[in-house]
Amino acid sequence: MRRGKAGVPPPGRAAFFCPLSGGRRPRARVGLSSRGAAPFLSGVGANGHRFLLGTYTRAESRGIYCADLDARTGALGQPALAAESPNPTFLALSPDGAFVYAVCAGPAWASSFRVDPASPRLAPVQLARPDASPTPCHIAVDRSGRIAVAANYHLALAALIPLGGDGSLGAPAIVAHSGRGVHPTRQASAHVHSANISPDGRFAVVCDLGLDRVYSYRIDREAKVLAPGPVPFVAAAPGSGPRHMAFGRSGRHAYVINELDNTIVAYGYDAEAGRLSPMQSVSVLPQGFTGAATAAEVRVHPGGRFLYGSSRGPDSIAVFAIDEPSGRLSHVETVPCGGRGPRHFSLTADGAWLVCAHQDSNSACSFAVDPDSGRLRRIGGSIGVSMPVCVLFLG
Repeated sequence: MRRGKAGVPPPGRAAFFCPLSGGRRPRARVGLSSRGAAPFLSGVGANGHRFLLGTYTRAESRGIYCADLDARTGALGQPALAAESPNPTFLALSPDGAFVYAVCAGPAWASSFRVDPASPRLAPVQLARPDASPTPCHIAVDRSGRIAVAANYHLALAALIPLGGDGSLGAPAIVAHSGRGVHPTRQASAHVHSANISPDGRFAVVCDLGLDRVYSYRIDREAKVLAPGPVPFVAAAPGSGPRHMAFGRSGRHAYVINELDNTIVAYGYDAEAGRLSPMQSVSVLPQGFTGAATAAEVRVHPGGRFLYGSSRGPDSIAVFAIDEPSGRLSHVETVPCGGRGPRHFSLTADGAWLVCAHQDSNSACSFAVDPDSGRLRRIGGSIGVSMPVCVLFLG
């Protein structure tokens, strides 16, 4: 394992076997909700969208699951096990759609799988042999398909991972964060929650929930390391807790969802320096909500005109319109997400459908997206998967 200049990772702990690497575990049934669920589509093309669900495997789940969305009705097919893997919580797709990368605890940070368009199964390419350290929480792949960046929340680490053209993973180059924020429990130490790649591939933008900072690291492709950018970080509001982010379609703006204060901050983005400049903060909570809440995911619609943000507690998705010249947001609506704990959601490439994964109710459901307003319309029924935490469309 390579070490970045910002620090070194803690020592590893005792290893355990990954099921795909020779270990055994009892088979467990994944509960399914058949209300409104369509049968698994035999072919996915003009009439369907295939997607994967990353999960926690500490209950009934056995790894990564695959399901289909009917592009005519929005109905979801019942999920099938795509690959056994321990806690493949976050997933990323290579730009050519040939490989899936799943975070996995241990020195390799991730496992890789080959996508078979004709089958719901994923073929293992390189399987990490995980140790007992906390699993990374986020991974992203650049447009060249040769670089991934990843985040480990509990160990406060970010990593650059070289990728081979065959789906293999090289040794990660690590940077470590240290310090604390103002929240007495959630920010007692640094917590790297996501690692994202700028549209031009020059910078890794890293959200640290514990430090209330969003870092910009220069991607050194020759040395294959993360180096401090010209503007190393931008400070977020104290106690806000930056979690995930999304770039606007033009690349001139970025949007960070803050877990602890349930806001989305719109930033101007200087691509030359990798600099973020805050412009606006909006709430993702339903009007009048006063209970406990933690924001989760933020996504920009593929068309670039709308933005979506989820919050756990109210269990809702907020919809915003994006003013493209300025990048500023205006609220459209906030709707129930269809389950408990909307940890993650994704949109189809055509922007017509949204699928939301509910960690706390072990389910996922779909929404139709209005092309003119961005509003969401719940499609009846849900599918059941134990502790889903990531939705990844394959096409």
